[in-house]
Amino acid sequence: MVHHWIGGTNTRSETGDRFTTVSPAHDATVGDYALGTASDIDRAVRAARVAFDAGPWPRMSGQERASILNATADLIDTHNDDLARLETLESGKPITQAKAEMNAAADLWRYAATLARHTCGEAYNSLGENKLGLVLREPAGVVGMITPWNFPLLIISQKLPFALSVGCTAVIKPSELTPGTTLQLAGLAHDAGVPKGVINVVTGLGASVGSRLSEHPDVDVISFTGSTAVGRQVAAAAGRNLKRCSLELGGKNPHIIFADADLDAALDPVVFGVYFNMGECCNSGSRLLLDERIAQEFTERVIELARTIPVGDPLDPATKVGAIINIPQLEKIKRYVSNGTTCGSRLRLGGHSIPTPTGRFFEPTVFDGVTPEMAIAREEIFGPVLSILTFKTKEETIQIANDTLYGLSAGLWTANVDTAFEVSRNIRAGTIWINCFMDGYPELPFGGYGDSGLGRELGRFSTDEFTELKTVQLHIGGHTGSWL
Repeated sequence: MVHHWIGGTNTRSETGDRFTTVSPAHDATVGDYALGTASDIDRAVRAARVAFDAGPWPRMSGQERASILNATADLIDTHNDDLARLETLESGKPITQAKAEMNAAADLWRYAATLARHTCGEAYNSLGENKLGLVLREPAGVVGMITPWNFPLLIISQKLPFALSVGCTAVIKPSELTPGTTLQLAGLAHDAGVPKGVINVVTGLGASVGSRLSEHPDVDVISFTGSTAVGRQVAAAAGRNLKRCSLELGGKNPHIIFADADLDAALDPVVFGVYFNMGECCNSGSRLLLDERIAQEFTERVIELARTIPVGDPLDPATKVGAIINIPQLEKIKRYVSNGTTCGSRLRLGGHSIPTPTGRFFEPTVFDGVTPEMAIAREEIFGPVLSILTFKTKEETIQIANDTLYGLSAGLWTANVDTAFEVSRNIRAGTIWINCFMDGYPELPFGGYGDSGLGRELGRFSTDEFTELKTVQLHIGGHTGSWL
């Protein structure tokens, strides 16, 4: 039985109500958590507010905060196996992938620690011989963080250590489907030396807990990752009291293969790009755009390789595609597949759920003959479904790539450097991969255009989301002259 984490202690929900999480692969109860309410969020925000306004965290040196962030990373490494197993059980993702994500999360904390010592303002000594201008970068205050179920520990690690690095405090609402590792992380950070009240976690439903956090007047910044539809609601709630809002939302990402590409090198990244994490990934390369000169050959190779993907128990180290998170998501995938089979495209592989004694599994699926106006080419499915389109020219593929409301990421494969840079400069997306796909580094910003969100995470610019700029102007020496 797990409670909220408020003010550095396990705290019962005010109502005493509980909820459980269930393994998508095994249909077994995984965790028992406090069902939060708006009043629980109010308590958590008060704790974060006191920790920011009167506590030591914002007043520590960058070196002191960096030391604690690095110690948290060490504890994530120490508890890798336990964290990965819990995340696999709650999310359905393969255990080997979950372990790799724990490593990546620790790396994010270590990178954020470097920013604690390098976040700075500016000085202007060219304003006149008796004038000095200073631009100070100060922590924004209390940050509300709302995270999804597909990468629970990794996504909170894209937000929390970066906010902490500059002195902010936080209230976190993890997905009710996968809250376990976020709560464990809060405890590990406390053990590493994060003071009481700096990190607070309230578990529960979006309609009550998430909404209250988004609109709370004592929260200075909201950082949300999730669907575009919910992101709009979060932004609207935040807008009612003009708090800053950072949104990392959906994607319908094009993966482009030109005729001169190294097809052998591109094949595995294409298959990985769409079926990684069961396709439950905002960066999924779910639209494959093929030069028509190599379309037939490459399509057959994609299908052949996709047939071999091990789907099954995510606790099995051999598994590459695990379980679908819940029944509503499985039904959504089925609806898109049904739409794809009736709208004129061809179902070439998969298209069905896999009958198993427990859990929810879906076959790796491939459609070809897809055209840009089809729903399976335009809308985010969030499942293991690949839509294959063809193009004749660079101009056409740019047009197809941009023919969506989203603009999160894109990948392209070509041996021609002019093609690579012309296409990458004209696709409206936050990340472009050239001759690779879904690589990521803490040093590089992540975020999208259009309906894929607002703001950027990761990289040295990430602290912009969690800081305010203050101008200080100083007159040096005596005063001469007057207005009158």
